[in-house]
Amino acid sequence: MILNKRSFLVLTPIFLFLALGFFYRFDIDKKIEIKVLGMKSAPQENRKPQDIDINGRKKVKYFQDYTIVLVGDSMTEKLGNSDELRMYLKKYYTDKTFEVLNYGFGSTNILSVQERLEKTTFHGRDFRPILDIAFDLILIESFGNNPLSEMPLDQGLKKQTEALDKIMEATRRENPKAKIAFVATIAPNRYSYGKKLVDLTPEKRAQWADERTQYIKNHIDYANAHQIPLINIYQKSLKGNEGGSLEYLSSDDYIHPSPNGVYFISEEIAKGIFEQKLLTL
Repeated sequence: MILNKRSFLVLTPIFLFLALGFFYRFDIDKKIEIKVLGMKSAPQENRKPQDIDINGRKKVKYFQDYTIVLVGDSMTEKLGNSDELRMYLKKYYTDKTFEVLNYGFGSTNILSVQERLEKTTFHGRDFRPILDIAFDLILIESFGNNPLSEMPLDQGLKKQTEALDKIMEATRRENPKAKIAFVATIAPNRYSYGKKLVDLTPEKRAQWADERTQYIKNHIDYANAHQIPLINIYQKSLKGNEGGSLEYLSSDDYIHPSPNGVYFISEEIAKGIFEQKLLTL
């Protein structure tokens, strides 16, 4: 059929209308398809936790396969959202999902843990009581970098032990099915501890590092004496008589973990969880 100019002018709007209708329908169909696919593939991690009842106490239950709680000072806080830890856990638990809750609060000592367990605490935001969470595993760090220096060493270590007794009793009572493990963090470096942050003589720097080491070792001894699973990062971080390897310590202050230290801690925790069978497969 040959179109003359008049016919072309008449039919062009019709063709345009039909074409626009086709593309509009295609767009609607595509949006519906995307929406449906999105609903089908919504990750489990995006689902909200629910309240459940355990032994008459309301607890928060996350939808991930495992919920892990980290408790510590700034050495634990530096793990942040625990992306590195989840990455290493995936190597061992390839088909499992993890909710990792970081209760590492900087500049806090072992005496503050009981409040974190039982009450809502504030550290940049509100944190619900740990014992209100239906966790599968709790990792209690050594808090060695925040020793009870206001007390003589022997009294401080005794107080640390008493605090651990209370922590263990409350945790086992309120969540008897959960696993508990201790984490001994990176060793302090005797020659560089607090460098760039505090002006100390070499002797005082070594003294500070040695005091903190005593608290970490007491944490280790408690775990061994009470047959508590231990992830001994402290031992693996040692480099001769100087203490913790500088590779794992931040050059900003030589206290907190460096980026390599964060990976090191995360890898050792994941490996320790797997090798000690702290989570069921």
